[in-house]
Amino acid sequence: MNEFNLDQTSVRELNAALHNPDLAVNESSWKITNSKGRHAVAVGIDATLDVQINGHVGYYCAGMNKKALVTINGHCGAGVAENMMSGTVRVKGNASQYAGATAHGGLLVIDGDASSRCGISMKGINIVVKGNVGHMSAFMAQKGCLVVCGDAGDALGDSLYEARLYVRGKVASLGADCIEKPMQEEHRAELQALLDEAEITECSANEFRRYGSARKLYNFTIDNVGAY
Repeated sequence: MNEFNLDQTSVRELNAALHNPDLAVNESSWKITNSKGRHAVAVGIDATLDVQINGHVGYYCAGMNKKALVTINGHCGAGVAENMMSGTVRVKGNASQYAGATAHGGLLVIDGDASSRCGISMKGINIVVKGNVGHMSAFMAQKGCLVVCGDAGDALGDSLYEARLYVRGKVASLGADCIEKPMQEEHRAELQALLDEAEITECSANEFRRYGSARKLYNFTIDNVGAY
């Protein structure tokens, strides 16, 4: 196992090592200690690594992740897993604003709560939050799923495109063009698979409600898309 103590090694040196293909081939397990709220830890990974961060981190941890499993054993600042492409990022604590912003793929699991704008402009990522999410979560979300096992704040799904939102608890208010939609078998199957992948056993897909776009803000009517 490669071990990095960030009291002795800089974040720049750590990230350079994580980007080194020779190290990635020879050793897939990484342990990072004394993170102490430092920013941009473990960003830009493009290898099947298992990275354990023991401590809290600042903004943009695990940003642009591809293929790696990154576990944060603590809380994280703004923009965790921002622009992630694939792999899995798991936060054992709480997450600050815009977790998973603009991410195109992979799975982000937050064991605690997420702050405002969780999943903003998400483009294919799946996000599972065991606790609550703040206001304007899934703002302009385009693709993927946001699963909230707790409550959602105001303006959920504002200006939503085609992402699917599943909420178990209360929703303070829905944003522009976001409406509740029926839960069909395909949605229950999709949701249950995400809960299983996130290792959440405290609830089942039958306890959730589904929200999506009313498609009233589009520049064309989706029912007539063949005419364009």
